[in-house]
Amino acid sequence: MLGHKRVNEFLAADATGQAELIRTGQVSPREAVQAAADRIAETNPVVNAVIHEWVDRAADEATRNAPGDGPFAGVPLLLKDSLCHTAGDPHTEGSQALKSIGWREPADCDLAARFRTAGFRFIGKTNTPEFAGIGTTEPTAYGATRNPWDLSRSVGGSSGGSAAAVASHMVAAAHGTDASGSIRIPASMCGLVGLKPSRGRTPIGPDWSESMGPVPARYVQHVLTRSVRDAAGILDAIAGPGTGQFCDPPSYEQSFAAAMRQPPGRLRIAYYDEPVVGDVRVAEGPRRVALETARRLQELGHTVEPTQPPWFSEVPSNDDAYSARAAVSSAFSWMLEYWTKRTGHVFSADDFEPYTWAMIQDGRSMSATSLLNGMEWIKDVGLSVARWWATSGYDALLTPTTPLPPPQLGDAPYSDDNPSLLDDRTRTLVTFTYWCNISGDPAISLPLGQTADGLPIGAQLAAPYGHEARLLQVAAQLEHAAPWSHGVATDLAAAPADPLSPQR
Repeated sequence: MLGHKRVNEFLAADATGQAELIRTGQVSPREAVQAAADRIAETNPVVNAVIHEWVDRAADEATRNAPGDGPFAGVPLLLKDSLCHTAGDPHTEGSQALKSIGWREPADCDLAARFRTAGFRFIGKTNTPEFAGIGTTEPTAYGATRNPWDLSRSVGGSSGGSAAAVASHMVAAAHGTDASGSIRIPASMCGLVGLKPSRGRTPIGPDWSESMGPVPARYVQHVLTRSVRDAAGILDAIAGPGTGQFCDPPSYEQSFAAAMRQPPGRLRIAYYDEPVVGDVRVAEGPRRVALETARRLQELGHTVEPTQPPWFSEVPSNDDAYSARAAVSSAFSWMLEYWTKRTGHVFSADDFEPYTWAMIQDGRSMSATSLLNGMEWIKDVGLSVARWWATSGYDALLTPTTPLPPPQLGDAPYSDDNPSLLDDRTRTLVTFTYWCNISGDPAISLPLGQTADGLPIGAQLAAPYGHEARLLQVAAQLEHAAPWSHGVATDLAAAPADPLSPQR
């Protein structure tokens, strides 16, 4: 068995480094799984990132089967409890409704199959808000996930459990989904790299496709990592359209990992530096980190220009706000119908959190015209973004990832007596991220700064549709110029339990 020092070295490595240690025989596949299992046992009672553990099964598989020849053969991986399901395993979407009936999926989804082909060993599932619906990971079904940098803080959402697991060194990479910022926001709040690929770059089938309404069309899946090379290498392993997918981004002659190692040339980068976006005020920390990043990009030879893209500078009208609400709440009501058909179970208000049920009821009250207006609003925002890229001549756009640093846990995003139909915290947190999901453009959050009291802050770079390679090249430049910490500031093993304990 590995000694304590070697275990820590393995867990501190990124997924690419872990794969190399396994491939060269320095760490066996079983030792890799056991190292992750021990770390989960040590830290998860405090952080509450992992809600289902399969470490015994993974260890047995590692003992019986050779690691294979995939690029990440033998590397432990955690899956978010949303979209990416595996044969015979629990899949609850963070919801008490599905947890209470013990729902298990009968087959692997497309992405899970690709993770397996890449050689990853699934060791469990991570926490997420109910149906990935809000911007903090505090579901009733499983309790709050705590930020490893400060246990009183949120990890954001909705890939919050995955972010906490990677930040606390349970695994080097963990699956995430992103419909409005759900990879990038937790990455920013946990000091990680969070790449949202272009729409269609990774599969969401066979259960979901772009044809299923406004929210599925915005979903993208990838991973949260601690290094840029992992974001590139894992994207190479899973990229390509899946079953029932209509959107296929432009391909590259070389891999993303190879492209990442090449200089991007001198780019023209737009930079949003205003203190207010619509009615949202940007906190000092995120503004400062974005400004420092703009200066660093200039030092790297890029042209960086303050700019106000129209979708940031224009305050939405009441009609636009209603259309956005119609699109989102209609998706919630559709989701109830989807799960009713899948499970054969009749659900009621008592099965859901107040916010979820309020959104379901709001969606049910929407007319077909309201839904179509919502989809038209989504189209208009997407066209605005596409026209801006085409006419402005910019190669990338720099913004803060979120307008706020990690907020306090327990500051409920809604009241049980009067659940908000548009959760204000989530609406604020997605200020800089949502538009990439509407347009389908790629974006990446990088851990490029901290607050005065040491909490991580991310800066976001976005690029036109299909240009992940450009983002990865610039991200690699920044990672080299200003290396970030791959550790956490909290002694998780020594941390005491608190009232926000897991509700298993």
